Amino acid sequence: MTRTAFLDALAAIAGEKDVLTDERDTAGHFTDWRRQYRAAAECVVRPANTGEVAAVVRLCAREGVAIVPQGGNTGLSGGAVPSGTVREIVLSLARMNRIRALDPLDDSLTAEAGCVLAQIQRAAEEAGRYFPVSLAAEGSCQIGGILSTNAGGVNVLRYGNARDQALGLEVVLPDGSVWDGLRSLRKDNTGYDLKQLFIGAEGTLGIITAAVLKLRARPNASATAWIAVETPSRAVELLARLREQLGDCVSAFELVSRKCLEAVLAHAPGTADPLGTRYPWYVLAELEDSGTFESLHARLEAALADCAARGEVRDAAIAASHQQAAALWRIRESIPEAQFANVKHDVAVAVSRVPLLIERGETALAAAFPGVQSFIFGHVGDGNLHYNVGDDALTGRREEVNRVIYDVVRSLGGSISAEHGIGQLKREEIKRHKQPLELELMRAVKRALDPQGLMNPGKVLGSE
Repeated sequence: MTRTAFLDALAAIAGEKDVLTDERDTAGHFTDWRRQYRAAAECVVRPANTGEVAAVVRLCAREGVAIVPQGGNTGLSGGAVPSGTVREIVLSLARMNRIRALDPLDDSLTAEAGCVLAQIQRAAEEAGRYFPVSLAAEGSCQIGGILSTNAGGVNVLRYGNARDQALGLEVVLPDGSVWDGLRSLRKDNTGYDLKQLFIGAEGTLGIITAAVLKLRARPNASATAWIAVETPSRAVELLARLREQLGDCVSAFELVSRKCLEAVLAHAPGTADPLGTRYPWYVLAELEDSGTFESLHARLEAALADCAARGEVRDAAIAASHQQAAALWRIRESIPEAQFANVKHDVAVAVSRVPLLIERGETALAAAFPGVQSFIFGHVGDGNLHYNVGDDALTGRREEVNRVIYDVVRSLGGSISAEHGIGQLKREEIKRHKQPLELELMRAVKRALDPQGLMNPGKVLGSE
């Protein structure tokens, strides 16, 4: 089939206006958010429903054309843009943005893959329920991409990663058949849990078109504090102390270095230092619970006073209103853009080893790149740090910087990807960190489901 005939066949499925070929329409789909990866594809096709997705996949399977599934294209590992190595199309799920069902008694919501995270949060709130996934990109990231990368966010400490929020999936498989696994069962012990194959697979095994998501009772109150600590070790000790005193109502616990705070103050107008005094490290902690704001505020205040008396806290500011809490969270959410151009890492170790990761990482970086600066922040409550290094001038030595950080992570039994996925960025590096048997098992699953290798090629698995 010629390219013209192929494009005509796609237009017959999705409609002519939703098969994009003009560079002005496709440019944003062919470049990742950080502008690290750019490659052209045949076109961008935007199906409106699962039937159209399946028809597009069947056509591509017949013609040997690869498919790059794409959500909001907010990823940081180049997993949602073309590789440029094969004939491929981008399949955008943006038009599939309906919330199909919401059952407050069942605590479940069924959403199509193109639903933006903020849209799902609002729908849950309007029903008196709560969807706890919260990301800096929640105004543009889509639930299909969130599940495909098993994204985390700031509430993982209490609620878990994206895979913990999914009860069921609808998936278009590489041959165009549709697996309808849209069930809201909490218990289903009838063999392999197939949905887990597709969560975190970055579209390499099939295309998630809809999901049944788990909702929670909406917390009546929250309390937020910006806390100064002397060292990362003190931060980890503080987490343990707060959980001892406050239990599972600790929903978020974010570590922020002074350098990150200074980058935000310089970048984001209207932000201010919450404490007014320089400290080397900070924690942004949030509690969620039933009861009243006043009672939760008092509990947090008492716990922090006890920690201060023990010498575990240098200073703290507790938000007195939702507006003040939002201002504190704006600092945290502004960090990625405030230090946009540097060498970024999304790594994880056991929570108790976070201080060792920072200590050994800084020592190794100083030896390899004297005078280099690190911007360290992240979800220390689950051991996930965003360990960003240097500035734009160092990006040309990315592989050298990566090797320093990844070797430290490996020595501590950690992971080189905590929540951003592998994509193109780490597809070769995982061969140094996965056991050969693990890689072969992954390849076996890939061959079984996608024998033609047409689903998001060049992502996740390194070259053979």
